[in-house]
Amino acid sequence: MSDVQQEIDQLVKGNRVVLFMKGTAQFPMCGFSGRAVQILKACGVTDLKTVNVLEDEGIRQGIKDYAQWPTIPQLYVHGEFVGGSDIMMEMYESGELQQVLAAKQA
Repeated sequence: MSDVQQEIDQLVKGNRVVLFMKGTAQFPMCGFSGRAVQILKACGVTDLKTVNVLEDEGIRQGIKDYAQWPTIPQLYVHGEFVGGSDIMMEMYESGELQQVLAAKQA
């Protein structure tokens, strides 16, 4: 495992909720990242760890390889890949995302 992959693995496994995104929670740099943050806020997530992929090209490419998922943002809950913005929205609308986040708190 490369250094970048190890760094990503530590972030994913060391935080309950991690969002790899463009920009920050306070200043998203793309609409999809902004929507992902809003969805998590609507779910009441207070311990969100965000990683700005625009600050590190290694992380930006590495996260795509890590999950075999080509787009950003990417959400991880308790070390498991959940999905991107569209999947998050579908899960939120069905109530599934709230269940995933609640179940992982227990």
